[in-house]
Order: sequence, then structure tokens, then C-alpha cells
Amino acid sequence: MSVVLLDLRALRAALPAGKRVIGVDPGSRTVGIALSDPSLTLATPHSHLKRGKLAPIAAAIARIARAEGVGGLVVGLPLEMDGTFGAAAQAARDWAHALSDATGLPTSLWDERLSTAAVTRFLIGEADFTRKHRAELVDQMAAAYMLQAALDATRPA
Repeated sequence: MSVVLLDLRALRAALPAGKRVIGVDPGSRTVGIALSDPSLTLATPHSHLKRGKLAPIAAAIARIARAEGVGGLVVGLPLEMDGTFGAAAQAARDWAHALSDATGLPTSLWDERLSTAAVTRFLIGEADFTRKHRAELVDQMAAAYMLQAALDATRPA
């Protein structure tokens, strides 16, 4: 089953009432997972997965989706600083297509530039977490940061 990547507004409109979305931040070592609330207003960190082959990651995300009443995915898109589409963005788009196909969930891409940097700055400066604790939290918090930005930007008027 091939699932098309949707514009986030189209994804929101297609979701049945009360369905959540999962935010996915595909990092090089781990994949951060965040979850929206059913009203698509608030994003919260959920977990992180070790980066590796797609099948186990997709299976884990599908399990979360079933358990949490999720109807779609928002995958972080690492655009270049000038907003152009580079190699990393192309790889993320291809990965998002494969993830969408593997989970059967409609998927949208959202610009995630600087999400990890913003979260890391917060964890170092404001929250005073140790390096080890930061490493455990940063990807899931970056996923929540990206998802919250996407929810805020596409909130119906």
C-alpha cells in the first residue's frame, strides 16, 4: 500500500475527530518520537528509538500508533539553512515515504531546522541536565518541538 505524503493542512483535515499525530525526528543515531493530544493542540515528547533498519522502527511506530489512537505522522524535514532542499532533506523525504508505506499511515513533512539545537540549548542552559541525560532526551524533545511548530502553524482559524 502506497501512502502519499500530504501537506500538513490536508493531513489534519483528513484525520477523523480525536485522532492524534506522531512527530518523528529522524536523527543519525536515534529517532525521536513525540505525540500530539487528540485536539491536535499540544505536542509532548514520547520516546526515542535506536536508528537502524526501517522495519523495526516502523513496527515500533505502528505499535505506538495503535496504542495511542494515531491517524498520521509528521516527519521532520532537515532543510538547508537558506530553506533549500539538500541531500539530507532528500534522504528524509525518501525515508518518510518508506515509513509511511510500512506503517500505512498518511504522512506529512515539516521543516525541522534548528529544532535539535534549540532543545539542546534549553537542556544545557535552563534545565541543567547532565550530558548523558541530555542525550536520552534531546531527540524526543526535538520531535516535540518540531511537532508543536507544525501544529501551531496549521491550526485552523
